Amino acid sequence: MGISDVLSLVAGLSLFLLGMNSMSDGLEAAAGNKMKGILEKLTSNRFIGVIVGALITAVIQSSSATTVMVVGFVNAGMMTLSQAVWVIMGANIGTTITGLLISLDIGLIAPIFAIAGVIMMVFIKKPLVNEIGKILAGFGILFIGMDMMSASMMPLRESKEFVNILASFENPILGILVGALFTAIIQSSSASIGILQALAVSGAINLSQAVYVLFGQNIGTCITSLIASLSTNRSAKRATLIHLFFNVIGTVLFTVICATTPFVSLVEGISTKVPQQIASMHIIFNIATTLILIPFGLYLVKLAEKILPDVEEKHTSIFMYLDHEMNLNVGGTAVHIQNTKKELYRMYEIASNSIASSFKGLLGEKDYDFKKIEEDEELVDKLHEGITKQVTHCLTQESNITVSNIYSAFLHLSTNIERLSDHAMNLAEAAEEMKAKGLEFNDIVREELKIMEKVSLDILRETISGQTNNAVQELEDLTDKMAVDYKANMVERLKTGVCHAEGAIIYSTILVDFERIGDHLLNVREAFDKIEN
Repeated sequence: MGISDVLSLVAGLSLFLLGMNSMSDGLEAAAGNKMKGILEKLTSNRFIGVIVGALITAVIQSSSATTVMVVGFVNAGMMTLSQAVWVIMGANIGTTITGLLISLDIGLIAPIFAIAGVIMMVFIKKPLVNEIGKILAGFGILFIGMDMMSASMMPLRESKEFVNILASFENPILGILVGALFTAIIQSSSASIGILQALAVSGAINLSQAVYVLFGQNIGTCITSLIASLSTNRSAKRATLIHLFFNVIGTVLFTVICATTPFVSLVEGISTKVPQQIASMHIIFNIATTLILIPFGLYLVKLAEKILPDVEEKHTSIFMYLDHEMNLNVGGTAVHIQNTKKELYRMYEIASNSIASSFKGLLGEKDYDFKKIEEDEELVDKLHEGITKQVTHCLTQESNITVSNIYSAFLHLSTNIERLSDHAMNLAEAAEEMKAKGLEFNDIVREELKIMEKVSLDILRETISGQTNNAVQELEDLTDKMAVDYKANMVERLKTGVCHAEGAIIYSTILVDFERIGDHLLNVREAFDKIEN
């Protein structure tokens, strides 16, 4: 095997991986958030879970991606471990579709798919057509890369050293280790199985030599979800452990069967072509392992919980739902969106409590705590900064228009909530200034403040209730009118000497903050509508 063959092999592998990624990205983008929504709303029915896991993996062409998605959902509390186990089993079935496609002899028409896809991507401006073009181009490029790899490995058939190495793969332990290690390195069982099939197309390997490598590849694919789970909670780590259990148990069972029975010969009888034999063995392995383990799925959950028992986790981050390290692999975006929503609702609650507390300070009530308002205002600022950084990063990476619109609404929402917190702080500082200067509002002003307090609490409640924008709009209009009327009242009191000039200046700033709170709450309500609809 000369240097040109090695370069051809590397180039073929590069095209194969590029095609697979392009096809996967296109399929996910074309499906939008629908497949993520299906997973999020999954019931606890084991058979539905297996079917959904298989279908989604067949769509996105990656069991690792589906498992990473599931790990993210478990970490976010959107899915229980008992639901996750069935999806993981189904994902292992769905991933066999890639090997099945690769085993089909369609290399001659692969360039047609690639050309058609590129035309759709370059010359047609519709987003959905672009994504379909990406799928077709990826499909074609994948098979072009497959043919290049197969052609480059043809000379290996004549190499005695290579034949001896392949013969050693018939040793179950060695074959499994090689398959697991290689798949762990490239982080794709579909790609590593494709390379195995390319070897078979070149005539360099038969099923007896490939079968144990194939089993090891199923174990190696777990590395992606294991890496994804490093920064997750305990439940998410258990999900990756279940994924590993599934493939290790299946490998042990089929290794024993293949080593002690003529099962390999039976599979060889399915087709005369080794790539199709490999695809058939892969399908049988995953379907049979799933059928065997379905009755024991909850026991796998209990085993994972026993190996990784609950421990008290310390939260040092300002975030309660988001991580500082974002995972935006397939499915990671959906999890990040859900967790960002939770952080924004948390921000809103903090700001709302601060507004309510600041009015208590203005009215001289006992349970007013200026220090708490000050601390919460600082926290909201940090949350706003952290969320803005993450969302801005996501916007630069996101090509899906719907998702981009959601992230844009997040930025708008975070900014307005942060401004609400600022106005709450302004009101609290006004209360502190009145106290420091020994000033008190007269009874007329106190009554106006009580009405402002009630209207503020009403609009805060209506904004978060999600009932209708009309109520928020009406209350915002009311805050505008009240601010104008109360300012006119204050001017009249100044003219008649009923109020002190210094107190009137402070009161005028209170009216400005009150009116601005209404403005920002209307903006918040509009942003809530965009992220929920």
